[in-house]
Amino acid sequence: MHISTLYDTDGSSCTLTFEEPDGWLRATWRGYIDPAEAVRGAENYLSHAALQPCPYLLNDNSALRGPWFDSVDWLERVWLPHALRLEIRFIAHVAQANTHADLLTRSFQQAVQGQLELQVFSAVAEAEHWLRSCQLRGYRT
Repeated sequence: MHISTLYDTDGSSCTLTFEEPDGWLRATWRGYIDPAEAVRGAENYLSHAALQPCPYLLNDNSALRGPWFDSVDWLERVWLPHALRLEIRFIAHVAQANTHADLLTRSFQQAVQGQLELQVFSAVAEAEHWLRSCQLRGYRT
């Protein structure tokens, strides 16, 4: 189910959907995302999660171009505490295509350790499989 799409003037976007059969939220990022747009998209996700709690997020960066959101500090200080209050517990992050790693693989994983599970993937299908395995372990909405 489509929830929202935030467009930027350069054609980039962040689309938020609720995948009803799977029971998770999906944030799909496309194009060049500047820091202000990244904050807007991340806050949009939290606003929706406050209305309809969901412990699962598939964050898909596979269609991004250029550098991704450069504020891991903001994610750790602002986004993460809010996400934890909303009981987000599993994040499958699909890294930007043609990159070996992104900021989340370097430092964000340490910040969430013991609070939620974050896995980084290079393909959407792998991320979906992991989220399904989390649900099979017994944590289903």
